[in-house]
Amino acid sequence: MSGAAPYYRGMHYDFTTLPSGLRIISQDMPSVRSATIGCWVDAGSRDEDPVEAGASHFLEHLLFKGSETMPARAISEAFDAVGARHNAFTSKEYTCYWARVRDADLQLAIDILSEMLQRPAFRQEEIDSERHVVLEEINMNEDDPTDVAHELFVQALWGGHPLAPPVLGTPESITAMTRDTIQGYWGRRYSPPAVVVSAVGRLDHDDLVRRIGDAMGAWSGDAEPRPAVPAVIGSKIEVTRRDTEQAHLVLGSEGLPRGDERRFAHTILEHVLGGGMSSRLFREIREERGLAYAVHSFHMPFLETGGVAVYAGTTPSQAPEVLKLIRAELDKMMESGPTPDELARAKGNIEGSLALSLEDSNSRMSRLGREELTGVEHLSVDEVLARIEAVTVEDTVDVARTVYSGPYVLGAVGPFDAADLEEFVA
Repeated sequence: MSGAAPYYRGMHYDFTTLPSGLRIISQDMPSVRSATIGCWVDAGSRDEDPVEAGASHFLEHLLFKGSETMPARAISEAFDAVGARHNAFTSKEYTCYWARVRDADLQLAIDILSEMLQRPAFRQEEIDSERHVVLEEINMNEDDPTDVAHELFVQALWGGHPLAPPVLGTPESITAMTRDTIQGYWGRRYSPPAVVVSAVGRLDHDDLVRRIGDAMGAWSGDAEPRPAVPAVIGSKIEVTRRDTEQAHLVLGSEGLPRGDERRFAHTILEHVLGGGMSSRLFREIREERGLAYAVHSFHMPFLETGGVAVYAGTTPSQAPEVLKLIRAELDKMMESGPTPDELARAKGNIEGSLALSLEDSNSRMSRLGREELTGVEHLSVDEVLARIEAVTVEDTVDVARTVYSGPYVLGAVGPFDAADLEEFVA
C-alpha cells in the first residue's frame, strides 16, 4: 500500500515501507523517458571490524560478479543491451548500487539489482580475481599524492575513531580477507531494514512498489545498529615525505555533523571561503599571488561529527606562505564573516545549483536515497530556499567560530617532516 505523498523539493515524493522493513522512496518526472534507481545500503567502512577493513568496498566489486543464476557477464550484457548506465560507490557510511535506464527497462534494472543484493555468489575464483583489482585501486590511490594527503588528513583528524580507516582498506587487510569474512560481513550489514530503494523518472510509485515487492519481498533479516562514537580531536600532523615537485596540503578541523541546523549557513560560508573561482582562497592564493593551481575548501558531514578542510597544491618552498594565508583567511571568517556582496553571491550560487540538480534524475535519486538512509529531513525547494535566504552574516560568523577555531590538523605530502609544519596547527 502506498504511503502518503509529502511535498518534496517543489514536487511530490512517495514513500512506502515493505513488511520486511525495506524502504521505497520515489519521485515521478513525467517529462523524461528514463528512470534512475538506486539501492542504498547502510554499510560503509566505519561499520567494519579490523579484520573486515575494506569489506564494504570489496563487496561493492563482488556484487557485480552476480549470483549463481546471473554471473557477471550476464549482468553486463543485459545492461549493455538496453544502453543502460550502471555503477556503484562506497563511502564511510553507505554503499549505493544504481542504474539509469529507459522507463520501459525499469523492470530489468530492478531484477538485476535485487539479484545482486540478495543472492551474491561469492565464488572463490572471482574473489581472488577481484582482490587483485582492489589492490590495484589501492596502489593507484597511493601513487596519487592528492589522495594520500586527504587520507593523512582523515587519519590526523579521526585517528582511533571508526571514521578513520580508509574506505578501500589496506593491502594487508584485502590480501588476508577470506570468503567467510566477506560473506559474514554481507550477512551482517545487508538486510531489508538497512536498504532504501530510491527511484526517480517516468514511473508510478504503486507500480514500483509492486515490482520491488515481487523481487525483494521474500528477503528477510534485521538491521545492525550503528552506534554514535564521540570524536576526540587534537592538534596533529601526518606527513608522508616524498621528494615531489609539488607539496599537497590539507589543513582543517572538526566540522558539523550532517543533521546540524546550521548546515545551510555552513554551506554559504564554505562557498565564500573556497567554493569557486570567486572565493577568497582562490582569489588570494591563485589569482593575486600565483602560489597554487588548485585550492579549495570542502566539508565531510557524518552521523556524530564532521570535518572541514582546505586543500592546496603548491611548490614545496611556498608551502609555509600558503598555509599562513589559509590560516589568515580562516581568522577573517571568524572575525567578520562574508561581506554582504559575498553573502548574496553565495546564496545565488547555491540556489542556482539546486535548480540545475532538479533537472537530472540521477541527482534527484541520490538526494532522496541519501537523505532517507541517513535520516536527514526531506525539504521542499521552497523550504530549502527559505533557509538559505534566512542566513545572516552573524549566522556564518557563529559557524566559522565553531568549525575554524581549532584544534587544527594537517595532512601533507612533500619533501618535509612534521616538525617543519608544526607552527601551522598551533
